[in-house]
Amino acid sequence: MQEQYSPEEIESTVQLHWQQKQTFKVTEDASKEKYYCLSMLPYPSGRLHMGHVRNYTIGDVISRYQRMQGKNVLQPIGWDAFGLPAEGAAVKNNTAPAPWTYDNIEYMKNQLKLLGFGYDWDREIATCKPDYYRWEQWFFTKLYQKGLVYKKTSAVNWCPHDQTVLANEQVIEGCCWRCDTQVERKEIPQWFIKITAYADQLLNDLDTLESWPEQVKTMQRNWIGRSEGVEITFQVVGSEQKLTVYTTRPDTFMGATYVAVASAHPLAQLAAQNNPELSAFIEECRNTKVAEAEMATMEKKGMATGLFVIHPLTGEQLPIWAANFVLMEYGTGAVMAVPAHDQRDWEFASKYALPIKPVILNLDGSQPDISAAAMTEKGALFNSAEFDGLAHQAAFDAIADKLVALGAGQRKVNYRLRDWGVSRQRYWGAPIPMITLEDGTVVPTPEDQLPVILPEDVVMDGINSPIKADPEWAKTHFNGQPALRETDTFDTFMESSWYYARYTCPQYHQGMLDPAAANYWLPVDQYVGGIEHAIMHLMYFRFFHKLMRDAGLVNSDEPAKRLLCQGMVLADAFYYIGSNGERVWVSPVDVSVERDEKGRIVKATDQSGRELIYAGMSKMSKSKNNGIDPQVMVERYGADTVRLFMMFASPAEMTLEWQESGVEGANRFLKRLWKLAYEHLQKGSTEPLLVAELNEEQTALRRDLHKTIAKVSDDIGRRQTFNTAIAAVMELMNKLLRAPQQSAQDRALMQEALLAIVRLLYPFTPHICFSLWQALGGEGEIDTAAWPQAEEAAMVENSLLVVVQVNGKVRAKITVPADANEQQVRQRAEQEHLVAKYLNGVTVRKVIYVPGKLLNLVVG
Repeated sequence: MQEQYSPEEIESTVQLHWQQKQTFKVTEDASKEKYYCLSMLPYPSGRLHMGHVRNYTIGDVISRYQRMQGKNVLQPIGWDAFGLPAEGAAVKNNTAPAPWTYDNIEYMKNQLKLLGFGYDWDREIATCKPDYYRWEQWFFTKLYQKGLVYKKTSAVNWCPHDQTVLANEQVIEGCCWRCDTQVERKEIPQWFIKITAYADQLLNDLDTLESWPEQVKTMQRNWIGRSEGVEITFQVVGSEQKLTVYTTRPDTFMGATYVAVASAHPLAQLAAQNNPELSAFIEECRNTKVAEAEMATMEKKGMATGLFVIHPLTGEQLPIWAANFVLMEYGTGAVMAVPAHDQRDWEFASKYALPIKPVILNLDGSQPDISAAAMTEKGALFNSAEFDGLAHQAAFDAIADKLVALGAGQRKVNYRLRDWGVSRQRYWGAPIPMITLEDGTVVPTPEDQLPVILPEDVVMDGINSPIKADPEWAKTHFNGQPALRETDTFDTFMESSWYYARYTCPQYHQGMLDPAAANYWLPVDQYVGGIEHAIMHLMYFRFFHKLMRDAGLVNSDEPAKRLLCQGMVLADAFYYIGSNGERVWVSPVDVSVERDEKGRIVKATDQSGRELIYAGMSKMSKSKNNGIDPQVMVERYGADTVRLFMMFASPAEMTLEWQESGVEGANRFLKRLWKLAYEHLQKGSTEPLLVAELNEEQTALRRDLHKTIAKVSDDIGRRQTFNTAIAAVMELMNKLLRAPQQSAQDRALMQEALLAIVRLLYPFTPHICFSLWQALGGEGEIDTAAWPQAEEAAMVENSLLVVVQVNGKVRAKITVPADANEQQVRQRAEQEHLVAKYLNGVTVRKVIYVPGKLLNLVVG
């Protein structure tokens, strides 16, 4: 063993060993308990960032720990390789998305290997490869045949920058989730998958996910948005037509004063035929480019249609208004308006001088003041004829029951969740496998024509999709007839919704999944990824699994048993004001700082001596130039140091503040571990440990060792508090550094402790632990070693530390037998010099004894 810790030499040697031995390659083995650990696959953007490093280090720690538990552990990796960024990069670099993507994959793959992640590289997938997406296309055609896929022209969220449709989940505060451009509404034909058919399952099965974060489950429940209400049918005055609305507040029904319909509603269209003004308003609504998310805050506009409906309980005629805030795609495209008890309805009614009729009392029984705003709380009814005095639920039931009895309503459950629009108008994605015949009939692409391959040798103009611009690509045939392929591509969430299942059988070519392999490995035992995916990827991930289950491909209900959402990585951000008044951000690695006594930054300068403004800690990003290149850190300190810091600096679910001083501290710890092992080995071979012959101090140290083993095992395996696990090992290390090394049993105990410590640290720092295990003479290789076991007998406390006070002031700390009584503790305390000094010539008036902890002698 060399004297100096040399991570660059150790890590390259160990990584080569893993590669040559295929250490992490696994196959199905019915004789072993399986464990499938998965981190969300990366997008091949070109370089790993620290968020990647944190995510994949967490997954690797769990995988290595579970492997040491004797389990058959699968930890795969792949690439979420389709998507718009590749198109933008291709235009910028005058290339095509495919070579840009494949070059990035190779570069990032080498970065992952530098960090020592234990992946089964034989299972690597790239979602842009035809042998992957062909099965996605095949599955889509099967869903179409089952009636779970349809196409319709609908108003969609349109990103004018990216020139593509966005799902509701991809619109954040009215802007595109990817480029932050203001989103518009646009009507185009779209393909949908009926996720709403699984709304109940997606909602109810959240209760089975006991090891998922409550925050994620709450976000999904809210997004699914299950509500119980009543569907009410109104008769249109002077017509055979009826108008249906859905409400979750039938208790307010007696306060309805008008009905609002979407501008695209058939009744609005009918009324506009002889009303040019209404027709112009409808056209204005159709052309208004506002994202759905903005509709709650935009100006409410409307126009009377001249049509009326009959209130089924009062017989009153209520006017029908066309309104810009009602969407045809939601519910029935119509709402009943109760302006006294709904703020949106109140604003509309106030603007257009429509009646406002309160029917719900305040909680104190007084009538509400609705002059300035609606009263939206639930309470007892008044002004509601036979329903007066009923509390909320009683009123809900009574009015619902009467509507049902009259044939004017039915109880119904509704959902906020909309069907999943999977069409995208961009090029770099999997072609949607549908064909349009000459007569307009749309059919799925026959199986013998799959995959529909996306051409990779293309020229990007930055505006049009190459497959939309090339009419020859779309030409195909169906049963000898000329036909046209669909030129939209799949939403990339399609690829990331089932990749985890393909990892179980990536070389299987007879079908989408090999059921034997899929059902051996699935569900995933541990999934790791950011909470920002809670209502997009994680919802589709769960939905797709249920689709595959119902197709007989898997036999489990949910894709992952346990979910860990890691926090973001933050770093210091610095800038100066440029010549045009703009902020010029400077990388923290190029900044020198001065700190006060509390460690706060008080001055910062760049490499040219320019004084900088400190903007605090923020998420690592290109925009603030505060990303830290993992490769630079690995080259400077070694992969083990970077991994150790990432796991020690913060609990996994919390944000992590990148501090190079903390990285240096992690590096110093590994150097101390190396030095301790080196000095131990320099003393020669060790004798067997004779537990019965250990003295009190040695027994106490061994007790600390086995307590540490127990704590680290629990922290990693059950609690997943990796930072406290590392802290416990560091605390033990401090005790070992002070431990005597003179006797043979001192050294035997050190040997036991070091062999345990390198296994405890192996999930975090596998390279150094691999080398130390070999040097210390550990049995076999550490990659196949068993996790250390805490011995119950070793952890038994046979002595206790008691604090001795005289008049409340600490005068000594004494060690006494665990079964010592108060008198024995007092006798032992009085033998201490400082205690005896303060008892000399005085009377002990009171003794306060907390068994095994504290003895306080009150004298006077």
